[in-house]
Amino acid sequence: MSGTPSPVNVSTKLERIAKRAKDMPGVAFTTLAHHIDIEWLLEAYRRTRKDGAVGVDGQTAEAYAANLKGNLQSLLDRAKAGDPYRAPPVRRVHIPKGDGSKTRPIGIPTFEDKVLQRAVAMVLEAVYEQDFYDCSYGFRPRRSAHDALRALREPLMEMNGGWVLEADIEAFFDSVDRVQLQEILRRRVRDGVLLRLIGKWLNAGVMEEGRVYRPDAGTPQGGVISPLLANIYLHEVLDEWFANQVRLRLRGRAYLVRYADDFVAAFELEEDARRVMDVLPKRFGKYGLRLHPEKTRLVHFSRPSRNAPPGDGATRPGSFDLLGFTHYWRRSRQGNWVVYRKTASSRLSRALRATSLWLRRNRHEPIREQHRVLVLKLRGHYNYYGIIGNFAAMDSFRSWARVLWCKWLSRRSRTSRRPTAMGVLLDAYPLPRPRVMHAV
Repeated sequence: MSGTPSPVNVSTKLERIAKRAKDMPGVAFTTLAHHIDIEWLLEAYRRTRKDGAVGVDGQTAEAYAANLKGNLQSLLDRAKAGDPYRAPPVRRVHIPKGDGSKTRPIGIPTFEDKVLQRAVAMVLEAVYEQDFYDCSYGFRPRRSAHDALRALREPLMEMNGGWVLEADIEAFFDSVDRVQLQEILRRRVRDGVLLRLIGKWLNAGVMEEGRVYRPDAGTPQGGVISPLLANIYLHEVLDEWFANQVRLRLRGRAYLVRYADDFVAAFELEEDARRVMDVLPKRFGKYGLRLHPEKTRLVHFSRPSRNAPPGDGATRPGSFDLLGFTHYWRRSRQGNWVVYRKTASSRLSRALRATSLWLRRNRHEPIREQHRVLVLKLRGHYNYYGIIGNFAAMDSFRSWARVLWCKWLSRRSRTSRRPTAMGVLLDAYPLPRPRVMHAV
């Protein structure tokens, strides 16, 4: 973008904030907002997605960029002045959940709000990255879901399995206690400008079908700053508590791996696992959160005996899911029992439903265009699920994608229903084979 400065100066500021936070653990910062200037907002603009859905004002990123510096200066003046800035409500839309029977509400802020939230998140991230524990992986720099999978597999192998607490927080983003969240923030950040902006975003409300609703709890899903606020909240609720209180009271080894609001805890001993299972709902209830009674369970995940049959362990009761993968024991080529991961059946079904829906809606598009998009969809699937040991599940997705493509193409004409015609088409437009993308 013409006129956009190099992020070097902003990076230097971020490094200074991070160093101060690291050198002064537990100290509350009272002056942080002064770092946010035009250069900072330009960098926040650069980091903000430009192809996202529009908010309640209908303004696109392209329209905002037409007078970028003027718009950013106006935004900066209003944000620093306090009262003149009004956080607009987020536009609520509903997207299908994995089972297809329910939807998940997503809040879409205005583009200008996305930029300002990104600017504030950059400041907070520099501070809190010095406090967060290694067990947290979601929405953090240089960390990914595959890192979380690797971090879980290693202790499971070391402990020969043990007991796994598979947990699900019910409607997390709608249940966050805003008063407690703001109290947690004040322990580390007491800058009036930043706290006032966060308070306005939390209370901005949501617009749905032309009406504005103002819930008493929660943070809007889809907001740029919401994942960071979630990490700050769960750092207090779960991570710090588990590290500094729970583990000290256990007899055996225990490990926690959290990705945003998804987490599992692995225990060496059953009695430790059951003690934590009993106290966890009370801990979460203290912060306005509730564990899903049907999706939270304790799994016996010990390594099978030496004489156990070599069948697919993913179908045994001792398997569990995390981040779209089913974890189970299986013999390696050398005959040893190791922890494998395969695409969870619910995720595979979800991906196939989405592919079938797209093919149905676009079955009259040119074959070449359908093939181009299908290739992108398969490569995107492989990019996430392409881990060692998951080739069969990825190949199943590819095979079913071919079947679905043939199914919807056959609705175009009688000629296209002939098996020979389909065979020629699939030979001319082959779908890419699975590839292992991550050694986790």
